[in-house]
Amino acid sequence: MEQLLSLVGSRDPQLLALGEPTHGEPAFARLSKEIFQLLAGHGFRSIALEFDRVAGLAVDDYVRGAAETGDGPRGLVEWMRAHNAGLPPEEQLAFHGFDAPLEMMSAAGPGRYLRHLRDYLGVPIPDLDLLIGDESRWSDPAAQLDHARSIGRSPQAAALRVIADDLLTQLYAEAPRLIATSSARAWQQARTHGIAALGLLRYHAVAADPAPAAERTSRMLGVRDALMARNLLDIRELEQSRGPTLVFAHNRHLQRHPSRWTLAGMDLEWHSAGATVSALLGPRYVFIAGSLGSSPSLGLDSPLPGTFESQLEPGLSTPRPAGTVRDDVKVEQGYFPLDAETIEGADMILHVNSGDDPAAGLAARIRALPGVAEHRIEPDSGMPEYTWGDRFFFAGEDRKRPFATIVGHDIPDFDSRSHLDRPGAYRLNIELGRAEFKNAFGYGPEEFAAHSDEIDFTAADMLMPHPAYAVQGWASVVNPGPATAADVDRLLEHARARSAARQR
Repeated sequence: MEQLLSLVGSRDPQLLALGEPTHGEPAFARLSKEIFQLLAGHGFRSIALEFDRVAGLAVDDYVRGAAETGDGPRGLVEWMRAHNAGLPPEEQLAFHGFDAPLEMMSAAGPGRYLRHLRDYLGVPIPDLDLLIGDESRWSDPAAQLDHARSIGRSPQAAALRVIADDLLTQLYAEAPRLIATSSARAWQQARTHGIAALGLLRYHAVAADPAPAAERTSRMLGVRDALMARNLLDIRELEQSRGPTLVFAHNRHLQRHPSRWTLAGMDLEWHSAGATVSALLGPRYVFIAGSLGSSPSLGLDSPLPGTFESQLEPGLSTPRPAGTVRDDVKVEQGYFPLDAETIEGADMILHVNSGDDPAAGLAARIRALPGVAEHRIEPDSGMPEYTWGDRFFFAGEDRKRPFATIVGHDIPDFDSRSHLDRPGAYRLNIELGRAEFKNAFGYGPEEFAAHSDEIDFTAADMLMPHPAYAVQGWASVVNPGPATAADVDRLLEHARARSAARQR
């Protein structure tokens, strides 16, 4: 990390942008937290993530002491909240999202954001709900692919853009009164809602453009990044007096050169948020490109010799490697390998040689239980490839019957309802026994067949019957997290004790 602090000291950035080459490798989220923890001791007071800016307002309230939060990254958020406890507001860490309420295959409607701004201003708009209409029409995924399905250029959408612009103008015109009667924070939150509404209406207008598919899609991607850039510049203005901001997002949103992507036969190109912000901030915008060698989460093998990634050592580095773009990446892995333009435009590279095992922390917790032994299936075991990496946990001396397992792949034609072949997905399985199974789910293992069609076995962080072994009294959790933490700890101890008792 000395190289990072040296870079910060020499460049004095206002925005330090840390990129990741994929959203599917958890190592980068972990490293972003560790880097922010380090930078918090060197003048950084805020972090901005590729996260809906409006949704981030609730997360920021939580890290500053509010009782409830939204859906921010739990480990980072809880650390920030603990760090802020007892600190005066000006020294507290702030959480920001800098994305618009957009995804690749959906875009929110402007309704909730306009209503918030209207209610804050206290002005009647009798026809607002009529103009918004059916909210599902705005978020229709088909509108992302077919301009004719979008309502972004309808008379109603045009009228809503005028309303959004007028409300934002009124917000500024009445700022002295509004801040005096509420607070500067409430005024800023209302402004954030208004900007989100106006940005969405602009995006929907582009979605309704009958231009050729590649041109239309490139413009949609460009509008999203333009909205990101505006949000980053807003965040810079808000935080400038308190210190620089760490930004964490995909390389494609933070890089300095134009973003390019071949998708569904279309050659797409647009300017990233980083390209825009870098043009405006100059050397005060610093970009660290994320790079990845291999990844158990993605099923990504080590890079071949001669590729850019193969020339890098783990950690932060400034050398610019020579090489070629790796071509062993599958679309479903969501990984964008290093290329010459990304390297040339980066101030530093953060290379992860081998990604995190997403289940490693959980496995360590189970091994720490009294008398527990773990067996893991390795690639040289002679077992089928879909079992590699699976873990089996035993209590006592018996190694024939595990009380819990962690698996990371579907079993063809037998156990595939959890869709574990998704990047980063894994499942914890726990043997409860008949009595505890009925206590957990309200029916016995023998009644599972009558309930199985009601269960979404792909849902994360939810205790549910095992899709294949429920009839034997097994339960499961896909990607256990905070929602199931207490139940998982309790049921693991129950299963361990029950297994140990059988051997006495």
